[in-house]
Amino acid sequence: MEFFKVTLSLLVIAFLSANLSVAHPGFNVGWGGNGFGSFGLFPEFYQFSCPQANDIVMSVLEKAIAKEPRMAASLLRLHFHDCFVQGCDASVLLDDSSTVVSEKKSLPNRNSIRGFEVIDEIKVKLEESCPQTVSCADILALAARGSTVLSGGPNWQLPLGRRDSETASLSTSNNNIPPPNSTLQNLLTLFKRQGLNEVDLVALSGGHTIGVARCTTFKQRLYNQNGNNQPDATLDKTYYYGLKSVCPRSGGDNNISPLDFASPARFDNTYFKLILWGKGLLTSDQVLFTGSPRTTMELVKRYAEDEGLFFNQFANSMIKMGNISPLTGFKGEVRKNCRRVN
Repeated sequence: MEFFKVTLSLLVIAFLSANLSVAHPGFNVGWGGNGFGSFGLFPEFYQFSCPQANDIVMSVLEKAIAKEPRMAASLLRLHFHDCFVQGCDASVLLDDSSTVVSEKKSLPNRNSIRGFEVIDEIKVKLEESCPQTVSCADILALAARGSTVLSGGPNWQLPLGRRDSETASLSTSNNNIPPPNSTLQNLLTLFKRQGLNEVDLVALSGGHTIGVARCTTFKQRLYNQNGNNQPDATLDKTYYYGLKSVCPRSGGDNNISPLDFASPARFDNTYFKLILWGKGLLTSDQVLFTGSPRTTMELVKRYAEDEGLFFNQFANSMIKMGNISPLTGFKGEVRKNCRRVN
Protein backbone atom coordinates (compact mmCIF):
# COMPACT_ATOMS: atom_id res chain seq x y z
CA MET A 1 0.00 0.00 0.00
CA GLU A 2 2.83 2.38 0.94
CA PHE A 3 4.58 1.69 -2.38
CA PHE A 4 1.33 2.38 -4.24
CA LYS A 5 0.92 5.75 -2.47
CA VAL A 6 4.50 6.76 -3.26
CA THR A 7 4.17 5.69 -6.89
CA LEU A 8 0.87 7.56 -7.23
CA SER A 9 2.41 10.71 -5.69
CA LEU A 10 5.33 10.57 -8.09
CA LEU A 11 2.99 10.13 -11.04
CA VAL A 12 0.97 13.16 -9.93
CA ILE A 13 4.19 15.18 -9.59
CA ALA A 14 5.36 14.06 -13.03
CA PHE A 15 1.99 15.03 -14.54
CA LEU A 16 2.03 18.45 -12.87
CA SER A 17 5.62 18.98 -13.86
CA ALA A 18 4.93 18.24 -17.50
CA ASN A 19 2.02 20.69 -17.51
CA LEU A 20 3.96 23.36 -15.63
CA SER A 21 6.88 23.18 -18.00
CA VAL A 22 4.49 23.62 -20.95
CA ALA A 23 2.73 26.52 -19.21
CA HIS A 24 6.03 28.16 -18.23
CA PRO A 25 8.65 27.66 -20.95
CA GLY A 26 12.12 27.79 -19.47
CA PHE A 27 10.73 27.09 -15.98
CA ASN A 28 13.30 24.33 -15.40
CA VAL A 29 16.18 26.64 -16.19
CA GLY A 30 14.86 29.47 -14.01
CA TRP A 31 15.45 27.58 -10.80
CA GLY A 32 18.90 26.37 -11.78
CA GLY A 33 17.70 22.85 -11.09
CA ASN A 34 18.09 19.58 -12.89
CA GLY A 35 14.72 19.82 -14.65
CA PHE A 36 11.34 18.33 -13.81
CA GLY A 37 11.99 15.21 -15.82
CA SER A 38 14.62 14.28 -13.25
CA PHE A 39 12.65 15.53 -10.25
CA GLY A 40 13.93 19.10 -9.91
CA LEU A 41 12.69 21.48 -7.24
CA PHE A 42 9.66 23.69 -7.88
CA PRO A 43 7.53 26.01 -5.71
CA GLU A 44 4.26 24.08 -6.12
CA PHE A 45 5.70 20.77 -4.89
CA TYR A 46 3.28 20.50 -1.92
CA GLN A 47 0.33 22.13 -3.67
CA PHE A 48 -1.78 18.96 -3.42
CA SER A 49 0.02 16.77 -0.87
CA CYS A 50 0.28 19.46 1.86
CA PRO A 51 -1.05 22.86 0.72
CA GLN A 52 -0.98 24.20 4.29
CA ALA A 53 2.75 23.46 4.77
CA ASN A 54 3.96 27.06 4.67
CA ASP A 55 1.12 28.28 6.91
CA ILE A 56 2.10 25.69 9.53
CA VAL A 57 5.76 26.73 9.32
CA MET A 58 4.87 30.42 9.64
CA SER A 59 2.56 29.90 12.63
CA VAL A 60 5.37 28.23 14.61
CA LEU A 61 7.93 30.82 13.49
CA GLU A 62 5.73 33.77 14.47
CA LYS A 63 5.53 32.55 18.07
CA ALA A 64 9.20 31.53 18.29
CA ILE A 65 10.53 34.82 16.87
CA ALA A 66 8.11 36.95 18.93
CA LYS A 67 9.43 35.17 22.02
CA GLU A 68 13.09 35.47 20.95
CA PRO A 69 13.86 37.73 17.95
CA ARG A 70 17.37 36.24 17.71
CA MET A 71 15.80 32.93 16.62
CA ALA A 72 15.23 34.29 13.10
CA ALA A 73 18.97 34.59 12.51
CA SER A 74 19.59 31.18 14.06
CA LEU A 75 17.17 29.48 11.66
CA LEU A 76 18.57 31.34 8.66
CA ARG A 77 22.06 30.20 9.66
CA LEU A 78 20.88 26.61 10.14
CA HIS A 79 19.84 26.43 6.46
CA PHE A 80 23.21 27.88 5.39
CA HIS A 81 25.16 25.39 7.52
CA ASP A 82 23.06 22.57 6.09
CA CYS A 83 23.48 23.49 2.42
CA PHE A 84 27.27 23.90 2.60
CA VAL A 85 27.66 20.27 3.77
CA GLN A 86 26.50 17.54 1.34
CA GLY A 87 23.97 19.98 -0.12
CA CYS A 88 20.58 21.03 1.30
CA ASP A 89 19.64 17.65 2.77
CA ALA A 90 18.98 18.29 6.50
CA SER A 91 22.15 16.38 7.45
CA VAL A 92 22.87 19.14 9.99
CA LEU A 93 19.80 18.08 12.01
CA LEU A 94 20.92 14.48 12.60
CA ASP A 95 21.96 13.54 16.15
CA ASP A 96 24.66 11.00 16.94
CA SER A 97 23.58 7.37 16.47
CA SER A 98 25.11 3.99 15.74
CA THR A 99 25.35 4.95 12.06
CA VAL A 100 25.71 8.76 12.23
CA VAL A 101 28.45 11.04 13.55
CA SER A 102 26.59 14.32 14.00
CA GLU A 103 27.65 17.54 12.25
CA LYS A 104 26.52 19.37 15.38
CA LYS A 105 29.93 18.56 16.90
CA SER A 106 31.97 20.24 14.13
CA LEU A 107 34.03 23.32 14.95
CA PRO A 108 31.69 25.79 13.16
CA ASN A 109 28.62 24.22 14.80
CA ARG A 110 29.61 23.22 18.34
CA ASN A 111 27.97 25.43 21.01
CA SER A 112 26.92 27.65 18.14
CA ILE A 113 24.11 26.51 15.83
CA ARG A 114 20.68 26.50 17.45
CA GLY A 115 16.97 26.44 16.67
CA PHE A 116 16.59 22.66 16.60
CA GLU A 117 13.59 22.74 18.95
CA VAL A 118 11.74 25.10 16.60
CA ILE A 119 12.39 22.74 13.67
CA ASP A 120 11.18 19.84 15.84
CA GLU A 121 7.95 21.68 16.63
CA ILE A 122 7.33 22.47 12.95
CA LYS A 123 7.96 18.82 12.05
CA VAL A 124 5.53 17.52 14.69
CA LYS A 125 2.76 19.81 13.42
CA LEU A 126 3.44 18.88 9.77
CA GLU A 127 3.41 15.17 10.61
CA GLU A 128 0.02 15.61 12.29
CA SER A 129 -1.36 17.41 9.25
CA CYS A 130 0.47 15.68 6.37
CA PRO A 131 2.24 12.49 7.56
CA GLN A 132 5.58 11.62 5.91
CA THR A 133 5.19 14.33 3.28
CA VAL A 134 7.26 17.45 4.02
CA SER A 135 10.99 16.81 4.32
CA CYS A 136 13.20 18.27 7.04
CA ALA A 137 15.39 19.80 4.32
CA ASP A 138 12.38 21.71 2.98
CA ILE A 139 11.42 22.72 6.52
CA LEU A 140 14.87 24.32 6.89
CA ALA A 141 14.42 26.20 3.60
CA LEU A 142 10.89 27.34 4.54
CA ALA A 143 12.05 28.39 8.03
CA ALA A 144 14.93 30.42 6.57
CA ARG A 145 12.59 32.28 4.21
CA GLY A 146 9.94 32.77 6.90
CA SER A 147 12.51 34.08 9.38
CA THR A 148 13.75 36.59 6.81
CA VAL A 149 10.23 37.82 6.04
CA LEU A 150 9.22 38.08 9.72
CA SER A 151 12.33 40.17 10.38
CA GLY A 152 11.35 42.68 7.68
CA GLY A 153 13.33 41.18 4.81
CA PRO A 154 12.40 40.03 1.30
CA ASN A 155 10.11 37.17 0.30
CA TRP A 156 10.77 34.83 -2.63
CA GLN A 157 9.22 31.96 -4.53
CA LEU A 158 10.88 28.98 -2.89
CA PRO A 159 11.54 25.85 -4.98
CA LEU A 160 10.65 22.75 -2.92
CA GLY A 161 10.95 18.98 -3.21
CA ARG A 162 14.19 18.26 -1.33
CA ARG A 163 14.50 14.94 0.46
CA ASP A 164 16.44 14.09 3.59
CA SER A 165 19.87 12.56 3.78
CA GLU A 166 20.50 9.32 5.68
CA THR A 167 24.09 10.35 6.40
CA ALA A 168 26.02 13.28 7.88
CA SER A 169 29.62 14.43 7.41
CA LEU A 170 31.55 15.85 10.35
CA SER A 171 34.70 16.32 8.25
CA THR A 172 32.87 18.19 5.46
CA SER A 173 31.22 20.40 8.07
CA ASN A 174 34.66 21.23 9.47
CA ASN A 175 36.09 21.96 6.01
CA ASN A 176 33.28 23.61 4.01
CA ILE A 177 31.73 26.18 6.35
CA PRO A 178 33.63 29.49 6.18
CA PRO A 179 35.35 30.39 9.48
CA PRO A 180 34.71 33.86 10.97
CA ASN A 181 38.39 34.82 10.54
CA SER A 182 38.40 33.97 6.81
CA THR A 183 40.31 36.04 4.29
CA LEU A 184 38.35 37.22 1.27
CA GLN A 185 40.17 34.70 -0.91
CA ASN A 186 39.21 31.88 1.44
CA LEU A 187 35.56 32.99 1.39
CA LEU A 188 35.52 33.14 -2.40
CA THR A 189 37.09 29.68 -2.63
CA LEU A 190 34.58 28.09 -0.21
CA PHE A 191 31.61 29.73 -1.97
CA LYS A 192 32.90 28.76 -5.41
CA ARG A 193 33.09 25.15 -4.19
CA GLN A 194 29.29 25.34 -3.80
CA GLY A 195 28.73 26.98 -7.19
CA LEU A 196 28.28 30.44 -5.65
CA ASN A 197 30.08 33.57 -6.89
CA GLU A 198 31.22 36.87 -5.32
CA VAL A 199 27.76 38.42 -5.77
CA ASP A 200 26.23 35.52 -3.81
CA LEU A 201 28.96 35.85 -1.17
CA VAL A 202 28.27 39.52 -0.49
CA ALA A 203 24.48 39.19 -0.68
CA LEU A 204 24.32 36.13 1.58
CA SER A 205 26.75 37.74 4.04
CA GLY A 206 24.05 40.38 4.35
CA GLY A 207 22.14 37.80 6.39
CA HIS A 208 24.36 39.07 9.22
CA THR A 209 22.05 42.08 9.37
CA ILE A 210 20.26 40.03 12.06
CA GLY A 211 21.64 37.94 14.90
CA VAL A 212 24.66 37.84 17.18
CA ALA A 213 28.12 36.28 17.34
CA ARG A 214 30.06 34.85 20.25
CA CYS A 215 33.17 36.58 21.53
CA THR A 216 35.35 33.65 20.48
CA THR A 217 34.55 34.41 16.80
CA PHE A 218 35.94 37.97 16.88
CA LYS A 219 38.36 38.05 19.85
CA GLN A 220 41.35 37.66 17.54
CA ARG A 221 40.48 41.00 15.88
CA LEU A 222 40.64 42.80 19.20
CA TYR A 223 43.91 41.47 20.58
CA ASN A 224 46.03 39.60 18.05
CA GLN A 225 44.81 39.93 14.48
CA ASN A 226 48.11 39.26 12.71
CA GLY A 227 50.09 37.41 15.37
CA ASN A 228 51.66 40.62 16.68
CA ASN A 229 49.42 41.22 19.73
CA GLN A 230 47.78 44.17 17.96
CA PRO A 231 44.11 44.78 17.05
CA ASP A 232 42.82 44.70 13.48
CA ALA A 233 43.75 48.07 11.97
CA THR A 234 40.53 48.11 9.91
CA LEU A 235 38.37 48.28 13.07
CA ASP A 236 36.78 51.65 13.85
CA LYS A 237 38.35 52.86 17.14
CA THR A 238 35.09 53.66 18.98
CA TYR A 239 33.63 50.31 17.94
CA TYR A 240 36.85 48.60 19.01
CA TYR A 241 36.67 49.99 22.56
CA GLY A 242 33.01 49.00 22.84
CA LEU A 243 33.80 45.44 21.77
CA LYS A 244 36.66 45.19 24.29
CA SER A 245 34.18 45.86 27.09
CA VAL A 246 32.08 42.89 25.92
CA CYS A 247 34.98 40.61 25.08
CA PRO A 248 37.94 40.61 27.51
CA ARG A 249 41.36 39.30 26.51
CA SER A 250 40.87 36.18 28.65
CA GLY A 251 37.56 34.45 29.35
CA GLY A 252 34.12 35.51 28.19
CA ASP A 253 34.28 33.40 25.02
CA ASN A 254 30.51 32.86 25.01
CA ASN A 255 29.63 36.53 25.54
CA ILE A 256 27.66 37.78 22.55
CA SER A 257 27.59 40.91 20.44
CA PRO A 258 25.17 41.87 17.61
CA LEU A 259 26.48 41.41 14.09
CA ASP A 260 24.61 44.63 13.23
CA PHE A 261 24.50 46.67 16.45
CA ALA A 262 22.31 49.41 14.90
CA SER A 263 19.29 47.18 14.13
CA PRO A 264 20.10 43.60 15.29
CA ALA A 265 16.55 42.24 14.96
CA ARG A 266 15.60 44.00 11.71
CA PHE A 267 16.49 42.64 8.29
CA ASP A 268 17.75 45.72 6.42
CA ASN A 269 20.90 46.99 4.69
CA THR A 270 22.49 48.58 7.79
CA TYR A 271 25.02 45.72 7.91
CA PHE A 272 26.63 47.08 4.73
CA LYS A 273 26.64 50.68 6.01
CA LEU A 274 28.45 49.54 9.15
CA ILE A 275 31.10 47.75 7.08
CA LEU A 276 31.74 51.03 5.20
CA TRP A 277 32.41 52.66 8.59
CA GLY A 278 34.82 49.94 9.79
CA LYS A 279 32.17 48.45 12.08
CA GLY A 280 31.79 44.94 10.67
CA LEU A 281 31.98 42.51 13.59
CA LEU A 282 33.75 39.50 12.08
CA THR A 283 36.89 39.49 9.97
CA SER A 284 34.79 37.71 7.31
CA ASP A 285 32.40 40.71 7.31
CA GLN A 286 35.00 43.47 7.10
CA VAL A 287 37.16 41.80 4.41
CA LEU A 288 34.25 42.17 1.98
CA PHE A 289 35.25 45.84 1.93
CA THR A 290 38.98 45.74 2.67
CA GLY A 291 40.09 42.50 1.01
CA SER A 292 41.44 41.82 -2.44
CA PRO A 293 40.11 41.46 -5.18
CA ARG A 294 38.09 44.68 -4.84
CA THR A 295 34.96 43.53 -6.68
CA THR A 296 33.24 42.81 -3.35
CA MET A 297 33.94 46.37 -2.15
CA GLU A 298 31.76 47.78 -4.94
CA LEU A 299 28.95 45.39 -4.04
CA VAL A 300 29.11 46.43 -0.37
CA LYS A 301 28.82 50.09 -1.46
CA ARG A 302 25.89 49.38 -3.78
CA TYR A 303 23.94 47.38 -1.18
CA ALA A 304 24.63 50.10 1.44
CA GLU A 305 23.12 52.67 -0.94
CA ASP A 306 20.20 50.61 -2.24
CA GLU A 307 18.28 48.33 0.13
CA GLY A 308 15.95 47.17 -2.66
CA LEU A 309 18.90 46.00 -4.71
CA PHE A 310 20.25 44.05 -1.73
CA PHE A 311 16.86 42.48 -0.98
CA ASN A 312 16.45 41.36 -4.58
CA GLN A 313 19.91 39.81 -4.77
CA PHE A 314 19.59 38.20 -1.33
CA ALA A 315 16.39 36.46 -2.48
CA ASN A 316 18.05 35.29 -5.72
CA SER A 317 21.14 34.03 -3.89
CA MET A 318 19.01 32.20 -1.29
CA ILE A 319 17.22 30.37 -4.13
CA LYS A 320 20.59 29.50 -5.65
CA MET A 321 22.03 28.33 -2.32
CA GLY A 322 18.89 26.29 -1.60
CA ASN A 323 19.51 24.41 -4.83
CA ILE A 324 22.93 23.05 -3.83
CA SER A 325 22.90 19.27 -4.51
CA PRO A 326 19.37 18.49 -3.28
CA LEU A 327 18.23 14.88 -2.97
CA THR A 328 15.15 14.44 -5.14
CA GLY A 329 12.96 11.72 -6.61
CA PHE A 330 13.84 8.35 -5.06
CA LYS A 331 17.05 9.54 -3.36
CA GLY A 332 17.13 9.95 0.40
CA GLU A 333 13.93 9.82 2.45
CA VAL A 334 11.38 11.98 4.24
CA ARG A 335 12.29 11.66 7.89
CA LYS A 336 9.52 11.27 10.47
CA ASN A 337 11.83 12.80 13.07
CA CYS A 338 14.38 15.34 11.82
CA ARG A 339 16.99 14.20 14.36
CA ARG A 340 17.26 10.62 13.13
CA VAL A 341 16.90 8.49 10.02
CA ASN A 342 13.75 6.42 9.63
